[in-house]
Amino acid sequence: MRYRTQLLDRPASASKRGQGLVEFALLLPFLMLLLVGAIESGFMFNSQISLQYASREGARVGASLVNGGGQLGCGGGQSPNAGSVDPQIIQSVNRVLTSSGSPLAIAQVLEIRIFLATSSGGEVAGRVNVWLPTPGAGPVVDGRPLDFSQSSLGWSACSRTYLQPADSVGVALRYRYHIRMPFLALAGVRTLTMNDATVMAMNPTS
Repeated sequence: MRYRTQLLDRPASASKRGQGLVEFALLLPFLMLLLVGAIESGFMFNSQISLQYASREGARVGASLVNGGGQLGCGGGQSPNAGSVDPQIIQSVNRVLTSSGSPLAIAQVLEIRIFLATSSGGEVAGRVNVWLPTPGAGPVVDGRPLDFSQSSLGWSACSRTYLQPADSVGVALRYRYHIRMPFLALAGVRTLTMNDATVMAMNPTS
């Protein structure tokens, strides 16, 4: 009798195992999507942090340089080093983007914007300088060419001031992030546009 009972129990156990396999097979794509999404989110977060660091460095340099030194203004003898200000801002951004461990690629930077900021941190219309990626072909700073070149000039460094009310400089980056996980790429998601901007008030120069 005990032997016959064991034989009768076997089909039920096999049925349960089969049901478990079917349920796991149904859940597997969703589990994979969660896992891949978590990994991709980590890559994206790392890229966003690097963008924040780059924009912050650019704004810090811009706030400290103001007009490049000398008497404020755009007249004769005023702001003699104004032409070096924006290249040095871009150099600081460039240095972060190309530093060891940076997940960012110069070719995927859509633009860098240096702008006069409003009290709320937005751009003052028309007071923006745009720099675009030109790897190894930009202005030479400290003996090395930048990876960006200026494409428009709307806010000359000689017009910047630290006198009250002091100007605020903003540095913004736009970046095309490429999805790394093939599973997400197959779903039709291949790129995302990331943005970051930092605004700082101008500081008196020595």
